[in-house]
Amino acid sequence: MADQVYNIALGRAAELYNRVDTNDPANSVLTIVVINTTATDATLKDMDTLSALLADANTAEVTNTGYARKELTDADIVAFAPDDVNDRVDLDIPDQTWTAVSAGDNWTDFLVCYDPDSTAGTDADIVPMTQHDMVTTPDGSDITVQINASGFFRAS
Repeated sequence: MADQVYNIALGRAAELYNRVDTNDPANSVLTIVVINTTATDATLKDMDTLSALLADANTAEVTNTGYARKELTDADIVAFAPDDVNDRVDLDIPDQTWTAVSAGDNWTDFLVCYDPDSTAGTDADIVPMTQHDMVTTPDGSDITVQINASGFFRAS
Protein backbone atom coordinates (compact mmCIF):
# COMPACT_ATOMS: atom_id res chain seq x y z
CA MET A 1 0.00 0.00 0.00
CA ALA A 2 0.99 3.60 -0.41
CA ASP A 3 3.36 5.17 2.06
CA GLN A 4 1.51 8.40 1.46
CA VAL A 5 -1.27 9.82 -0.66
CA TYR A 6 -0.80 13.29 -2.13
CA ASN A 7 -3.27 15.87 -0.81
CA ILE A 8 -4.51 16.57 -4.35
CA ALA A 9 -5.52 12.88 -4.66
CA LEU A 10 -7.16 12.45 -1.26
CA GLY A 11 -10.63 11.11 -1.95
CA ARG A 12 -9.89 11.05 -5.70
CA ALA A 13 -7.45 8.18 -6.29
CA ALA A 14 -10.20 5.63 -6.98
CA GLU A 15 -11.95 8.09 -9.31
CA LEU A 16 -8.76 8.78 -11.28
CA TYR A 17 -7.93 5.07 -11.52
CA ASN A 18 -11.47 4.37 -12.75
CA ARG A 19 -11.09 7.07 -15.42
CA VAL A 20 -8.08 5.23 -16.83
CA ASP A 21 -9.97 1.93 -16.62
CA THR A 22 -12.93 3.36 -18.58
CA ASN A 23 -10.85 5.42 -21.06
CA ASP A 24 -12.35 8.70 -19.90
CA PRO A 25 -10.63 10.56 -21.49
CA ALA A 26 -9.31 8.19 -24.17
CA ASN A 27 -5.61 8.98 -23.66
CA SER A 28 -5.59 8.83 -19.86
CA VAL A 29 -2.98 6.61 -18.20
CA LEU A 30 -1.39 5.88 -14.87
CA THR A 31 2.25 6.98 -15.00
CA ILE A 32 4.92 5.36 -12.85
CA VAL A 33 7.75 7.76 -12.00
CA VAL A 34 10.85 6.98 -9.92
CA ILE A 35 12.45 9.75 -7.89
CA ASN A 36 15.44 10.38 -5.67
CA THR A 37 14.47 12.70 -2.84
CA THR A 38 15.59 13.92 0.54
CA ALA A 39 12.51 16.11 0.95
CA THR A 40 10.12 15.23 3.75
CA ASP A 41 6.85 13.47 2.99
CA ALA A 42 5.07 16.46 4.51
CA THR A 43 6.68 18.73 1.92
CA LEU A 44 6.04 16.46 -1.02
CA LYS A 45 2.41 15.61 -0.27
CA ASP A 46 1.47 19.27 -0.77
CA MET A 47 2.61 19.19 -4.42
CA ASP A 48 -0.36 19.25 -6.81
CA THR A 49 1.41 18.35 -10.06
CA LEU A 50 4.37 16.27 -11.11
CA SER A 51 6.11 19.40 -12.41
CA ALA A 52 5.77 21.08 -9.00
CA LEU A 53 7.10 17.97 -7.27
CA LEU A 54 10.10 17.73 -9.59
CA ALA A 55 10.78 21.46 -9.12
CA ASP A 56 11.46 20.83 -5.42
CA ALA A 57 15.17 21.48 -4.79
CA ASN A 58 15.54 18.17 -2.92
CA THR A 59 13.74 15.98 -5.46
CA ALA A 60 14.59 14.76 -8.96
CA GLU A 61 13.41 12.10 -11.34
CA VAL A 62 16.14 9.47 -11.74
CA THR A 63 18.13 9.44 -14.98
CA ASN A 64 19.81 6.02 -14.93
CA THR A 65 20.29 4.23 -18.25
CA GLY A 66 17.59 1.57 -18.33
CA TYR A 67 15.04 3.75 -16.54
CA ALA A 68 12.03 5.23 -18.28
CA ARG A 69 8.62 6.23 -17.01
CA LYS A 70 5.97 3.54 -17.35
CA GLU A 71 2.53 4.33 -18.71
CA LEU A 72 -0.28 1.96 -17.77
CA THR A 73 -3.44 1.97 -19.86
CA ASP A 74 -6.77 0.32 -19.11
CA ALA A 75 -5.41 -2.92 -20.59
CA ASP A 76 -2.52 -2.92 -18.07
CA ILE A 77 -4.45 -2.39 -14.85
CA VAL A 78 -6.84 -4.54 -12.85
CA ALA A 79 -10.46 -3.70 -13.61
CA PHE A 80 -12.01 -1.25 -11.17
CA ALA A 81 -14.31 -3.18 -8.83
CA PRO A 82 -15.56 -2.10 -5.40
CA ASP A 83 -15.32 -4.79 -2.71
CA ASP A 84 -18.86 -4.64 -1.32
CA VAL A 85 -18.21 -7.45 1.17
CA ASN A 86 -15.43 -5.50 2.90
CA ASP A 87 -16.77 -2.01 2.08
CA ARG A 88 -13.66 -0.78 0.32
CA VAL A 89 -11.93 -0.37 -3.03
CA ASP A 90 -8.45 -1.83 -3.60
CA LEU A 91 -6.55 -0.48 -6.60
CA ASP A 92 -3.93 -2.75 -8.14
CA ILE A 93 -1.34 -2.59 -10.88
CA PRO A 94 1.11 -5.25 -12.05
CA ASP A 95 4.64 -5.43 -10.67
CA GLN A 96 6.93 -3.11 -12.64
CA THR A 97 10.35 -4.11 -13.99
CA TRP A 98 13.14 -2.01 -15.44
CA THR A 99 15.84 -3.97 -17.27
CA ALA A 100 19.59 -3.56 -16.77
CA VAL A 101 19.44 -0.29 -14.83
CA SER A 102 22.89 1.27 -14.69
CA ALA A 103 24.53 2.75 -11.63
CA GLY A 104 24.04 6.46 -11.09
CA ASP A 105 21.08 7.94 -9.27
CA ASN A 106 19.88 6.09 -6.20
CA TRP A 107 16.15 5.37 -6.14
CA THR A 108 14.21 6.39 -3.03
CA ASP A 109 10.54 6.28 -4.07
CA PHE A 110 8.20 5.51 -6.90
CA LEU A 111 5.04 7.45 -7.66
CA VAL A 112 1.77 6.38 -9.19
CA CYS A 113 0.38 9.38 -11.05
CA TYR A 114 -2.66 10.16 -13.18
CA ASP A 115 -2.05 11.65 -16.62
CA PRO A 116 -5.28 12.79 -18.33
CA ASP A 117 -3.62 13.05 -21.75
CA SER A 118 -0.58 10.91 -22.45
CA THR A 119 -0.32 12.18 -26.03
CA ALA A 120 -0.25 15.95 -25.54
CA GLY A 121 -0.04 16.64 -21.81
CA THR A 122 2.94 17.83 -19.81
CA ASP A 123 4.18 17.21 -16.27
CA ALA A 124 2.05 20.21 -15.25
CA ASP A 125 -1.03 18.12 -16.12
CA ILE A 126 0.06 14.97 -14.26
CA VAL A 127 -1.48 14.47 -10.80
CA PRO A 128 0.69 12.61 -8.27
CA MET A 129 -1.56 10.12 -6.45
CA THR A 130 0.57 7.87 -4.25
CA GLN A 131 4.19 7.61 -3.16
CA HIS A 132 5.91 4.35 -2.21
CA ASP A 133 9.31 3.87 -0.55
CA MET A 134 11.78 1.82 -2.60
CA VAL A 135 15.33 2.41 -1.48
CA THR A 136 17.40 0.94 -4.31
CA THR A 137 20.97 1.36 -5.55
CA PRO A 138 21.04 0.42 -9.24
CA ASP A 139 24.02 -1.69 -10.30
CA GLY A 140 23.28 -2.82 -13.85
CA SER A 141 20.81 -5.53 -12.92
CA ASP A 142 17.04 -5.56 -13.35
CA ILE A 143 14.90 -3.71 -10.81
CA THR A 144 11.41 -4.97 -10.05
CA VAL A 145 8.89 -3.14 -7.93
CA GLN A 146 6.65 -5.73 -6.31
CA ILE A 147 3.21 -4.25 -5.68
CA ASN A 148 1.50 -5.28 -2.44
CA ALA A 149 -0.86 -8.25 -2.90
CA SER A 150 -3.74 -5.98 -1.82
CA GLY A 151 -2.78 -3.33 -4.39
CA PHE A 152 -1.08 0.03 -4.27
CA PHE A 153 -4.01 1.92 -2.74
CA ARG A 154 -7.08 1.20 -0.59
CA ALA A 155 -10.08 3.48 -0.18
CA SER A 156 -12.36 2.62 2.72
